[in-house]
Amino acid sequence: MRALFPHSKISKGLFSSVCAAGLLLTVADASAHWAYVTNEKDDSISVIDTETNEVVKTIDVGERPRGVTLSHDYTRLFICASDSDTVQVMMVHNDSIEFELPSGEDPEQFALHPDNRHLYIANEDDAIATVVDIETRQVVSQIDVGVEPEGMAVSHDGKYAIVTSETSNMAHWIDTETQTIIANTLVDQRPRDAEFSLDDSELWVSSEIGGTVSIIDTETKVIKQVINFEIPGISKDRIQPVGMELTSDGKTAFIALGPSNHIAAIDRSTMTVTDYILVGRRVWHMALTPEEDKLYTTNGVSGDVTLVDVQDKKALKTIKVGRYPWGIAILPKDKIPN
Repeated sequence: MRALFPHSKISKGLFSSVCAAGLLLTVADASAHWAYVTNEKDDSISVIDTETNEVVKTIDVGERPRGVTLSHDYTRLFICASDSDTVQVMMVHNDSIEFELPSGEDPEQFALHPDNRHLYIANEDDAIATVVDIETRQVVSQIDVGVEPEGMAVSHDGKYAIVTSETSNMAHWIDTETQTIIANTLVDQRPRDAEFSLDDSELWVSSEIGGTVSIIDTETKVIKQVINFEIPGISKDRIQPVGMELTSDGKTAFIALGPSNHIAAIDRSTMTVTDYILVGRRVWHMALTPEEDKLYTTNGVSGDVTLVDVQDKKALKTIKVGRYPWGIAILPKDKIPN
């Protein structure tokens, strides 16, 4: 078993998690999705059944897991094991690590190209972005970017990959055909996350220390609007935008506001904040269910996940997970293994 995890801490819980998977599936409601939550300080992933909103199993992975995403066919889960300096590839059907990818040092966030083959990885300590071919398990390219790269995004048409550099305060535009930077957009201090609109006409970038979200025109690479936040009773320096989720209907954007312990809901027709929703302590990232009726937030300091009703913009439930939950990805109900 250890041979599958050469750079990881392996605990005795993995084998029992794998063996119990079949039993858990008979207990869980067949209509439920699964939410995979990385626990940064437990070296584990908590799996939440979105029907019961309870943790149904815990999977041991590499050291300091942060970024997490699913393959486009939902057969694999990719995990940034930051302190193991690797990206682990877990098979969804049995929770086993199939292989590990050369990720560069300290991988934190990544984005999968629409071709389901090329993974773009931010290497914070090395000021590079690493492009890995998942099938050959080889590094295709390493691209010099700004200092402390953090956020990664790939456009839905696959044309651009974006890296945000925290210290350089830039969004770097990478042409995925040539694997070269073709433009840089200066944003506010410490950009963290990047998200394309569904039609790829806009790029949204959150700036943690700047306290803003910049909306960039994809064609011109120029900022067309900046959104600010103000929560009554909370000091400005605690309002730190990090993770973002944009609904596919183009109506709403949700922004995680870090140590303010709130998320903001933005009406995209007016580009104004309509609601501030209280969640757990130091909210990091979020994920929408496939129906986009529920939103789940990872709250690092309080060690939990908050369930938010998307239509009513209200927090419904707190779900306890591991220590310092960071990333989250949701597996649709029809992809859960039998």
